[in-house]
Amino acid sequence: MSPLPELRYPSVPEMVASARSLAARRPGLCVLDQVGVSRAGRPLHLLSVGHARRAVLVVAGAHANEPTGGSTLLALARRVLDERRLRADTSWHFLLCADPDGASLHVTPAPHSLLEYHLGFFRPAGAEQPEWSPSVLPPDRLPPETRTLLGVIDALRPYVQVTLHGTDLGGSWVQLTRNVPGLAEPFGKSAAELHIPVETGACDAAGWPVSGPGVRVMPEPGSGVAYPSLPDDARHSTWYHAHRYGGMTAVVEVPMWASDLVDDPAPHPAPAAAIRRLATRLLRDTRQVELVLADALPRLDGADGPLLRAAKWGLGLAPGLAADWVDTPPADTTMAYVGSVDAFGRRVPLRAAAMLLRVLRGTDDPAAPGLEHLVTTWSESFATRFRARWVPLPHQVEHQSRTVLATAHHARELMV
Repeated sequence: MSPLPELRYPSVPEMVASARSLAARRPGLCVLDQVGVSRAGRPLHLLSVGHARRAVLVVAGAHANEPTGGSTLLALARRVLDERRLRADTSWHFLLCADPDGASLHVTPAPHSLLEYHLGFFRPAGAEQPEWSPSVLPPDRLPPETRTLLGVIDALRPYVQVTLHGTDLGGSWVQLTRNVPGLAEPFGKSAAELHIPVETGACDAAGWPVSGPGVRVMPEPGSGVAYPSLPDDARHSTWYHAHRYGGMTAVVEVPMWASDLVDDPAPHPAPAAAIRRLATRLLRDTRQVELVLADALPRLDGADGPLLRAAKWGLGLAPGLAADWVDTPPADTTMAYVGSVDAFGRRVPLRAAAMLLRVLRGTDDPAAPGLEHLVTTWSESFATRFRARWVPLPHQVEHQSRTVLATAHHARELMV
């Protein structure tokens, strides 16, 4: 697995400084506002370019462990400022980081390997994720970051919201709350030019309608889901809030490390049997982490910080997810889909182990060395199995930027 080259991912303070510089350069056109505060009191900033009523909203940092979006957001803001045609009759609005508290806890801005990425890993429990919390919490318990995002959507009424996501290892794909005909062609062309595989069987979108290779459309509310055990449902997330104003949302995923195994459309010779084996491995690996947690809990003296909450939440997903894989027919039977399930099944216990390791290291717990061995072994096995290759950060950013612009263009054509 090749190391990180050229650049590092910007921190939230660095993003704010860059946005402030852009606003100072074009004060009549560009403004940086504080639109809310996080649970810990960190400011949430919105950079706006242009004054047209027709609006595009771009959101970065909804998941702390997906840092490419921050770099993409700044690149897009500069491009919109420099290219007048992009803002001729459209204003662009950039929420710099939807979860600054989470971003402060994910501490691998320049990971040189998948292991290093996991040693600084953080992704909050579902109820603490700004975009996902409406799917698992009642309206009166939503975190302030979620309320801020919903308020921004209410104020702007964007015809398209694009939220910038990513994956540690895999390929690129797009999730849409409404179909955008024509998007798959420029998306696929960009991925090919930049040598980024298109994830044609992403299990995150299992069973969803296909708009084109790597482009999936979320099912209508009320229809069935591929994995009933998962507590969060995309159709109840903030992604659908723009619909009340006639808008839609696109979720653009791009990998840090690429794997050509995730874009293989060939049929798998025995998908159900393969997924059953993956379910068994998921339960086995999860159990190893649970045993470490059970041993360490008495020594943690009631600790309940975000890392520990997130680790417990991840471990809690495994039994139901494994049952879903065993009890329901595969949503897809391609090599790409089985590969995506394989990757997902590796992530769940690995991420929980990585966050628990950070907790145990912080207290010099005697269980830390053994858990570190697990995290090391699983990270290296993940990279080896999927033949991981680093995607240069400029390629990650360029592909995500192109996809945002193509989405905005094609979504606008639907309005004409």
